[in-house]
Parts: sequence; structure tokens; C-alpha cells
Amino acid sequence: MGEIFERFMTVRFAVSALTAIAVVATMVTLATLVMGDDKLSKRMKSVSNERERIRQRERAGLKPQQRKALRAQPKSYMKNIVERFSLSRWLDTEDARAQLALAGYRGPPAEIGFLFSRAASPIAFIVGTLVYFYVFDTSPKDMVTVVGCVLAAGLVGIKAPELYLKNAATKRQTSMRRAFPDALDLILICVEAGMSIEMAFRKVGEEIGAQSVPLAEEFGLATAELSYLPERRQAYANLSARTGLDGVRQVATVLSQAEKYGTPLGQALRTTARESRDQRMMEAEKLAAALPPKLTVPMIVFFLPVLMAVVLGPAIIQVFAVF
Repeated sequence: MGEIFERFMTVRFAVSALTAIAVVATMVTLATLVMGDDKLSKRMKSVSNERERIRQRERAGLKPQQRKALRAQPKSYMKNIVERFSLSRWLDTEDARAQLALAGYRGPPAEIGFLFSRAASPIAFIVGTLVYFYVFDTSPKDMVTVVGCVLAAGLVGIKAPELYLKNAATKRQTSMRRAFPDALDLILICVEAGMSIEMAFRKVGEEIGAQSVPLAEEFGLATAELSYLPERRQAYANLSARTGLDGVRQVATVLSQAEKYGTPLGQALRTTARESRDQRMMEAEKLAAALPPKLTVPMIVFFLPVLMAVVLGPAIIQVFAVF
């Protein structure tokens, strides 16, 4: 045993053993490179297959009435009036189309309906004013008063569609703004769980519909655009333009940079989610801070007179009883 142990402990044996291990390791490495599977190719193929499955699922998920709505055409009489009187020049700015998108109205039917309403609304207001003055109100009227009221009605009719559109966009943005921090938290959870952005948007769109239907619709459109558009950054830019929210714009920028530079999304989305929650809290604190000045006038007008009557009423009654 001693001789065998001494032979194993010699320098020659150690060099031979190390040489054999190096040769075996080299052979195993070369065999792995030659015969091993290309994991990158498999990964890219799986991603491509998953994207194709998302496309098929989005197409199959549309109900027949939804497909019909996507191909909806404007009313024929509206289209004829808009084309005959060349009303399209009223919508020659991108701002009006952006307002339509912010209010949730998209496509040529929405534009034609908006143009027709802008043309028909002043006429309707003017006719209604004339009918009121000459049918319902039979008292003598001054012509200057009638002309002034008609002109005011026409101006109100011109501005009414714009005011309606602005009000609809404000309500829609308020709904999305309140639900977006929760949606961003869900996106962060989905991304950290290993989901792709398409699957994360789809899942969040299904879950956030209970809080904000417009935000769920926007995530659904973003999922479809990510599947169909050749440039994914364009889908993020469209999502930001349709919502008009600073938080969504920031998230779209983060996602675009991640697509371009390959940066990790987890930390960036976590920071953005924290900022969105802080911004929502600041807005709530601003509303709470504005409440006391708003209550000052009602308290002076309604509460203080009643309080003074309750406090001074018995004393005044006693004074009159004595004297």
C-alpha cells in the first residue's frame, strides 16, 4: 500500500492525471458544440410561434358584431353632405383628430360624424331659437334682441360639438388616470413573472376592465398593434397618443428604450409605478387642500345665519318678553 501511495503522489502521475482531465474536458466541449442544440434558435422560434398564436387568438377572439363594428361605414347622408359642402377642411388639423382619439372615437366614421354635427348643430340651435321667439313667445320683441339671440345660438351651436368632445375626453382620461397605477403594478408583476409585453397587456386588459373600461380597450388595441405592426415602438407611441396621460407616455418611452437597447424592464417599471402612485396621491391631496376654500362661501351663506338664529334666538325672545 505504501508503494502504491508513493507512486500516486509523484509529480509524473500528477502531470499525467491533469493532462488526461484536460483532454477529456476538451473532447466533451467540442462534442457539446458540435452535437448540442442551438438554444438561441429554439428560443427565437418559440417567440415567433407565440406571436403567431397571439395573432390567431386576437383574430378568433373577435365576435361577428365586433368585426362588423371594425368595418363600420359612416352614414350615407352624413358622408354625402360632408363631401358636397367640402366640410373636411374643418378638420384639417391634427389637434381635432387627436381630440377624437382621446374621446374614444376613431376612424373615418367618427370624423364624418363630427363634421356633420359641427355643420348641423348651429342650424338646429338657430331654428330652435326662431321657433321659440315666433311660436311659443308671442310677446312683442325687438329685432335687435332677436338677431342677437340668433347669433348667440349659432355660436353656441358651433362650439357645442367641441365642448361635448372635450368633456368626453376629460371623463375618459379621468377614468384611465385613476386605474393606471394599478394597471402598471399588474404589468410589473406579469413582466417579472416571465410574460412578454403582449401577454402582459392582454392579461392586464382583462383584469383592469372592472375599474376602467377605456383603459382595458386601449390595452387590447395595444396588444393587437404589437402583433400586427412591424415596428413595436409605433404601437407604444400610438398607445401614448390615444390616452394622453403622462404616466402612459413615460411607460411607452421605457418600453421603447427597452426594445431598442435591450435594457431590463423590471426596475424601470417599478420606478414608474411608484411615481404614478405618488402622483395619484398628490392629486388627492390637492383636492383635499382645495376643499376648505370651496366650503367657506356655503358656510357663510347657509350655516352662519342658522347658527346665529339658534344662538341669539332665545336671548331675543327673552328680551322682548321683558320689555
